[in-house]
Amino acid sequence: MKKLWLVLGILICLSSCDFSKYRLVKDYDLETRFEKSNGKETGTYAEVISFYQQLADAYPSSISIQEFGTTDSGLPLHLVMYNPDGEFELEKIRKNHSILLINNGIHPGESDGIDATMMLFRDMAGDSISSPKNTIVATIPIYNIGGALNRNSTSRTNQNGPAEYGFRGNARNYDLNRDFIKADTKNAFAFYEIFHHLDPDVFIDNHVSNGADYQYTLTHLFTQHDKLGGNLGEYLDKKLMPALEDSLKAKDWDITPYVNVFNEVPEKGFSQFMDYPRYSTGYTTLWNTLGMMVETHMLKPYKQRVEGTYELMRSMIDITDAETSIIKDLRNQARRKYLTDRHYNIKFEADRNNPSIREFKGYEGEMVTSEVTGQKRLKYDREQPFTKEIEYYNNFVVTEEIEIPRAYLIPQGWWQVIERLEKNRIKMEPLEQDTIIEVEVYHIDDYDTSNRAYEGHYLHSNTSVTKKVENVEFRKGDLMVTTFQDGARYLIETLEPTAPDSFFNWNFFDTVLQQKEGFSPYVFEDIAQKLLEDNEELRKEFENKKRQDADFRNSWYAQLDWLHKQSDNYEEAHLRYPIFRLPR
Repeated sequence: MKKLWLVLGILICLSSCDFSKYRLVKDYDLETRFEKSNGKETGTYAEVISFYQQLADAYPSSISIQEFGTTDSGLPLHLVMYNPDGEFELEKIRKNHSILLINNGIHPGESDGIDATMMLFRDMAGDSISSPKNTIVATIPIYNIGGALNRNSTSRTNQNGPAEYGFRGNARNYDLNRDFIKADTKNAFAFYEIFHHLDPDVFIDNHVSNGADYQYTLTHLFTQHDKLGGNLGEYLDKKLMPALEDSLKAKDWDITPYVNVFNEVPEKGFSQFMDYPRYSTGYTTLWNTLGMMVETHMLKPYKQRVEGTYELMRSMIDITDAETSIIKDLRNQARRKYLTDRHYNIKFEADRNNPSIREFKGYEGEMVTSEVTGQKRLKYDREQPFTKEIEYYNNFVVTEEIEIPRAYLIPQGWWQVIERLEKNRIKMEPLEQDTIIEVEVYHIDDYDTSNRAYEGHYLHSNTSVTKKVENVEFRKGDLMVTTFQDGARYLIETLEPTAPDSFFNWNFFDTVLQQKEGFSPYVFEDIAQKLLEDNEELRKEFENKKRQDADFRNSWYAQLDWLHKQSDNYEEAHLRYPIFRLPR
């Protein structure tokens, strides 16, 4: 009888235990193409997705895989998550767990992260490396699917492997790492869906760098700490970045900041790269996420680059896991900061008077005569390595700030803008009736426009505005968008026209730059004459302008055009920025 009860007890135990984590994986091919080729090749898109599907099937208690949205290629993005506790309903675990998101294949020719992350997830799931206790690790296996499907072996001109890889442009030839704020692609909309689903505390985007030669395999490009701002920015600069560097150094993987030079030797000093919101980490910063790009060195062997990326991600996961409560608290502080601050720093430049001094391991370089062009060219000598102290300009100063409005008012006709706000879960309230509201109105004074196409746009820059208070008529259904919400930074960076990556600078409002109604000179001559006869102040201003400005004095059309713009006939929409501010 005792034996019978013992057997029954064992059966009950077996039936209640979850052995899925220990299931045999011999029927699954979980060795990557990178490993099978001894570090010379990277997986195709189909192979990568198949790998993660098999991994989720082999380890269902710790790996999940989901599809989100669609991309310009017609295929969805995938999100893979690892949690050793097996819980994937984020609202149940978000409070006590941090979330780390890894993005791969935004430039599919830079495939190091694709292969490193596959091995990382497999090794965590299979317990061959330690698992985080407080951190959910998530990845987008390949973000630029269209580029990954467009494989070749020649477009990465200077890169040392792999043998074949994807192309930088996506299915519509967009560089997706210039698209995060303007969202011209379906890829960006799908990324928004994933990003806001996760609300990650830490974000890693894996890349391969170019620009100079040096001894390091790994470089890091953290989001600019002054732009991130506050205690969160100080934590990134003083604690998170040094912790990563120290962790990798202990593993014999030296790392340096991204070497931001072109055709110059790094030892002359270089500035930190400013990651505007068009870039992945610039976008994630707007939601107070700690962001960094990994930039491996293109000239190092592919196997070495992938292994370095693997170790960097392990280190960042360990740091995030140990610092979970601190990071989450700092992010909450940052959210509250932008609900109470009166001003927002909108433009920065490197502080040339306040560099950081860093040890740098490079190679001696010199300018020699090119045998191809006959002109001077830069040539590095790997037989002459050096270690020197250099100036690194990673401290930035504010060059422009704006006063944060209580809300923005957006006429419903600007649906492309509204659509992007909706995708970013911005809260908007439609007006319940036609009304007149006293608001701040920007008038565009000046701007420069690129004469060459850039990612489907002719980008504006150096925008300047004049602000006035006016009574403006709004229609029922126009949108009131308060800045007292988590998306405050996103709203400011997109809707303030002078912000470097504003929707204005990305050409969303170019129709207001063109005057729609004009005048016939032979008719307006009589109107202009009466205008001057009826308005003495205007006549004096007109005569004074003719005396002081020879070009104006010698151009009959310029004079009539100026008078037309002072008249009631001039359309109010010309050069009037169509997003309005409700002051505090």
